[in-house]
Amino acid sequence: MPFRVGGDHSIKAGGYLQYDQGFFVKNGDGAADVKPIAHLYKSQVYQLAEYLGAPEEIRARPPTTDTYSLAQTQEEFYFGIPLQKLDFCVYAVDHGVSSAQAAPVVGLSEEQVEEVYRDILGKRRSTRYQHQPPMLVEPV
Repeated sequence: MPFRVGGDHSIKAGGYLQYDQGFFVKNGDGAADVKPIAHLYKSQVYQLAEYLGAPEEIRARPPTTDTYSLAQTQEEFYFGIPLQKLDFCVYAVDHGVSSAQAAPVVGLSEEQVEEVYRDILGKRRSTRYQHQPPMLVEPV
């Protein structure tokens, strides 16, 4: 959820995985005016937190959906793969790394990596609307 700063402006603290894969609510945490870490992979967010001195107790806590009362991680609820592996796979998709090259790095078979790549691209397609500005019936 974004927090308010300086009047009507809000800041969102979600990282690249959440932004890229559409794991946000468009008019909730997606409506922030400033998204200072939306370009950072999850592993980079953890590195930044350590660098800034965030307590280990906070850095070690697994990200949760905070959507339902059922205790689940983001991995279980939405991503379906450990975030460190997903981080690398999203990076690999973005930089043209083949599934054959990625497989030994993430500890998955080439077929499993291809499935992860399909899931990444599918989420990008199905959540693209969340990144669009609102449409107006008439210009204002």
